[in-house]
Amino acid sequence: MSPRLRLPGLGNSTLLTVSLVLLAAVIFLADTVTNLEIAVAVFYVAIVLISVRYLDRSRVVMVASGCMALTLLSFFLTRAGSMSAGVVNCAISLAAIGVTAYLALRTAAAEATAREARTQLAHITRVTVLGELTASIAHELNQPLAAIVINGNAALRWLAGQPANLDEAGKAAERIVRDANRASALIARLRASTKRTSAKSIWSDVNQMVEDTLTLVQSETSRNHVSLRTELAGDLPQVEVDAVQIQQVILNLIVNALEAVSGSDAQARDVIVVTGLGRSNEVVVTVSDSGRGLNGVQMDQIFDAFYTTKPDGLGMGLAISRSIVESHGGRIWAEPGVPGGATFAFSLPAGNKGNVMLSSTRKPNR
Repeated sequence: MSPRLRLPGLGNSTLLTVSLVLLAAVIFLADTVTNLEIAVAVFYVAIVLISVRYLDRSRVVMVASGCMALTLLSFFLTRAGSMSAGVVNCAISLAAIGVTAYLALRTAAAEATAREARTQLAHITRVTVLGELTASIAHELNQPLAAIVINGNAALRWLAGQPANLDEAGKAAERIVRDANRASALIARLRASTKRTSAKSIWSDVNQMVEDTLTLVQSETSRNHVSLRTELAGDLPQVEVDAVQIQQVILNLIVNALEAVSGSDAQARDVIVVTGLGRSNEVVVTVSDSGRGLNGVQMDQIFDAFYTTKPDGLGMGLAISRSIVESHGGRIWAEPGVPGGATFAFSLPAGNKGNVMLSSTRKPNR
């Protein structure tokens, strides 16, 4: 079973333990002292259900066992009332506690399995998308590598001159370092995208994530003669996210947009990525294209798993994107573009770190 959730608002397990003990004490007293011929002990199921949400499996079993022990102890300590009714009530309570614990643990295990499956599917989709872009990335790497060779030869020529031109040779060396760093960054981003790691949220700049993602699709854009533009708002607050996962969402939306315009008969092949502030203190990323649009698309199913309009599509990209965005507290949606094409957008809760100027005037950068 995966690690249980933290108790929101309480901050530690001590208060949870105290609360559960007090609740158990109240139920025990009501079951032992009062003359009510009802199965008061069935209220122990509330303790079991709470513990399932916040404790691991072994501790839940301990809690359920303790509740059953208290039920039996209360039965033997109770001196008033009908013996037969007490036996029936005790049996009902024990069965309720046991069945509740069993079903709750099974449900929690199923949820953990589902989360793991979603993680695996996200990884598969990420690798699949990157596999399609491998050729593009290789082409992208050729550019800085070729530039390094050219500048290296130039530096050798400047140094071999009589007299040697050290100033020009130094500039060539600086260009070599710049292009080497560029190639290294490309490889680092590719490795980060293919790693199967658990989510790790850090404060991140959405604009930087967009720019990093655009680097991966530059060659794809050029090959399909697509005009890819950005309008990135300045002074955006940072967001606390797993940058690799959010980059995957951005990459999915951009690749979908590129495929949409590449497969259309329209002369204009435009894709625009826009960032800005949305309602309720959120950062919004929008990807619009001039492609074939959303005609024939079931808008209420577009983010469902296995729903696709592509002949060779799996129908998982948008579903996984929605799962990632919602797991970060955001939302994702689609709408017809104006005057044509389609627009996909998602939002993320804005944080209070970085350049927080929520009321400032935003100036788009093209």
